[in-house]
Amino acid sequence: MHPVGRAVTALLGIPRPPLEVRPLRGGTKKGVWRVTLPDGGCVVAYRWHPDHDHWPVGEAPPDPADPFSNASGPDLFTAAHSLLVREGVRVPELLALDATGAHGPGALAVVEDVGPTLEHLMVTDPARAVRALDHLAGTLRTLHGRTHASFGKVAHLASGGGPHGGSCHEVVLGRALVDLEEAARREERVRVDRDRLAEMLYAFAARVEPREGGHRLIHGELGPDHVLVTGDDEGVLIDIEGLMFFDVEWEHVFVRLRFGDRHRRLATFPLDPHRVRLYDLALGLSLVAGPLRLLDGPCPERDVMLGIVEHALRRVSATTFR
Repeated sequence: MHPVGRAVTALLGIPRPPLEVRPLRGGTKKGVWRVTLPDGGCVVAYRWHPDHDHWPVGEAPPDPADPFSNASGPDLFTAAHSLLVREGVRVPELLALDATGAHGPGALAVVEDVGPTLEHLMVTDPARAVRALDHLAGTLRTLHGRTHASFGKVAHLASGGGPHGGSCHEVVLGRALVDLEEAARREERVRVDRDRLAEMLYAFAARVEPREGGHRLIHGELGPDHVLVTGDDEGVLIDIEGLMFFDVEWEHVFVRLRFGDRHRRLATFPLDPHRVRLYDLALGLSLVAGPLRLLDGPCPERDVMLGIVEHALRRVSATTFR
């Protein structure tokens, strides 16, 4: 019997073995499987364990105060899941959780099996995809309407923590400069453009003015592959471990990148154009440096990562002062 299937049925208290266990395309930090139960119903299992973390070994431990540190683990998942449920945001129902390792190595969560991804429906059933996008727009209005005086991951703030200091855009600038150096070290096309890109980062950041009114709740990596669609065409958020309070512009630049022209359906609050310019360039540099670093480890989708790098390089190279 597949070890994950055995763990899932034991955790759910089902005495018979599952009918099938099939790996799903998940993130780079946890394993994901669809498990068909003895009665024919399906659930989805998440396992957090180093064996399923494809990032290179030896990286510094994640800093909880850093909003962009490694977003993986049962604590981040349960904190984000609980908050989203309280806010009325549709997420897969959490059916069972073992954070102790009693059902195999690492932590194991069993959640509702919802349906196809929005990414899949955008290709195979555009009409359903439009309805799901409209539902997702309402979800984002709910998310972005929730504010916090501080910024950072939900789990960190819930435990009484906060950022080391500064502001959202200063954190993004610092991270972007690190990504620029790493990308320049690994990629000649960034290396020859390094000084111009650094100058633009500083120039865009200098135009950002302080903001009042709190930080908004954002998913952080919202693409159509991180939205499942129910039979009623409702959008359901997954990969929620990075849920955080931050500038809404960070959500916007990611959504614009992943949804293309469809991102206009997902607009929520007015945006600061200076933050958008800074965050757009910072995201591009992150999508060059991050996948290149990931390729140092046992990455199972190397061609996909290289494709992300090439796309991000074209966007970064096309960035100009404006």
